[in-house]
Amino acid sequence: MALDIKVSKSYFKAHALELLRRVEATGEPLILSDRGRLVLEIRPYRGEEVRKRLRGTLLRYEQPTKPTDEPWEALPVWLG
Repeated sequence: MALDIKVSKSYFKAHALELLRRVEATGEPLILSDRGRLVLEIRPYRGEEVRKRLRGTLLRYEQPTKPTDEPWEALPVWLG
């Protein structure tokens, strides 16, 4: 289970290199806050890996407002 690392912008400014190395090494995202409000997420770059997994999974609807007439169970698993 990955735990999100949450730090303030001012803490990040003082410890940026250390925090970025930790994100790179662990793969856990880093979340920055500004006055207690979460504003940014820094996570490792995944490159083409995500795009390759998603390639060919986009459904195209010529008439998006028309019902599909398919029961929910017939939809691809990755939509759930």
